[in-house]
Amino acid sequence: MSLMFRRLLLSAGAVALIGVGVMAWQPGGGVKQANAATTDYEQLQKFSRVMEMVRQAYVEKVGDEKLIDGALSGMLSSLDPHSTYMDKEMFKQMNVDTTGEFGGLGIEISAAEGGIRIVSPIEDTPAYRAGIKAGDLIIKIDDELARDMSLADAVKKMRGKPNTSITLTIFRKGEDAPREVKIVRAIIKVKSVKSDLLAPGYAYLRITQFQERTDDLLEKQIGELKKRAGGQLSGAVLDLRSNPGGLLNQAVAVSDTFLEKGNIVSTKSRAGKNMSFDAQAGDALGGLPLIVLINHGSASASEIVAGALQDHHRAVLLGTRSFGKGSVQSVVPLSDGTAIKFTTALYYTPSGRSIQATGIEPDIKVEQEAIKPAEKGKARLPSLFESNLKGHLANGNHDKKAARKKTIAGDDASAAMKERLQIDTQLQRALDLLRGLHALKG
Repeated sequence: MSLMFRRLLLSAGAVALIGVGVMAWQPGGGVKQANAATTDYEQLQKFSRVMEMVRQAYVEKVGDEKLIDGALSGMLSSLDPHSTYMDKEMFKQMNVDTTGEFGGLGIEISAAEGGIRIVSPIEDTPAYRAGIKAGDLIIKIDDELARDMSLADAVKKMRGKPNTSITLTIFRKGEDAPREVKIVRAIIKVKSVKSDLLAPGYAYLRITQFQERTDDLLEKQIGELKKRAGGQLSGAVLDLRSNPGGLLNQAVAVSDTFLEKGNIVSTKSRAGKNMSFDAQAGDALGGLPLIVLINHGSASASEIVAGALQDHHRAVLLGTRSFGKGSVQSVVPLSDGTAIKFTTALYYTPSGRSIQATGIEPDIKVEQEAIKPAEKGKARLPSLFESNLKGHLANGNHDKKAARKKTIAGDDASAAMKERLQIDTQLQRALDLLRGLHALKG
């Protein structure tokens, strides 16, 4: 061990003991603090001894920097699945991620027993197109067992140059054997907000990830859909399925987009740095019916939005239980360009509930069923109505029908949306519910 490092450890211990020496004479728990500091010093000595033994007797020569980095990585990853040490490359990449463009596979992951758990694949990325699903357990990355990797090492191994391939061996619940999935890395350009019309007057708003300016993009696309619908909407679906989260301030801003007042989310920490965020007046939909879609891949920032809208009865939540990540991580840059990310607080929905490890239950539970669209070319007998009969009488309602259509004038759903509606059962039920709510209201 270097002389400088020895002095650093001794100095840290000496400072703690000197501080305790003063505090031990003060009334109220001084002895307890002294004992705690002595224990801290003993632990530092143990760390020093182990590091010295590794430096002298390990089969290969290992530098101090690698040992310290490894110690920090192990310390943080042992706390919970979301705390980690980031080397210079990882910290730099994390800053790039929030802008929506980075290189890799396109998955959000967390530590898990036996491997690496996929929280959610990001839409329109190589992993998503390869069929990776939320909840999949990665047990091997190429030929290396994932259970032996830290979360940081797994991220580093899966990222790489575009057009290079990697093979993930995954285990999926309900299947008898693992499967191998080969994925070609690419530059990931995540479009944070997507939109379309589900049907005349009904908006579809999809947030894939909470990034910088997600709130601005959302409001802009709501405005564009209103124009397509002839200046009038009847309701909207906000799709947060398989959204792994992102920036806290954007979760607050998106919630505020649909709320007039009230609390959005609050946090509580052991350090006492509690925060609370409230909505400002102004609902981009003007109180129109809103359905929020969630599933087990909806995590973190997605759950903040879903929880706020549910607690204020602003939206009906439809789908399946969310992931259950109710913790807040703080990123602290270090002087050498590295950083630590560690859990500092839990967040609470407006009603005061924590969803940590429990998730958010939808108001209406709808499982996503696998539906195959009808095969082209197969003949189907047409349904028979009075209007199909030759010489049927007119009803005189033509003018009324035309007037009603005019009130919801606008572009219909795109071809892609029509195709999606054929196979997406949760989206079908959301549209049905929206139509029902609009009919009751009108």
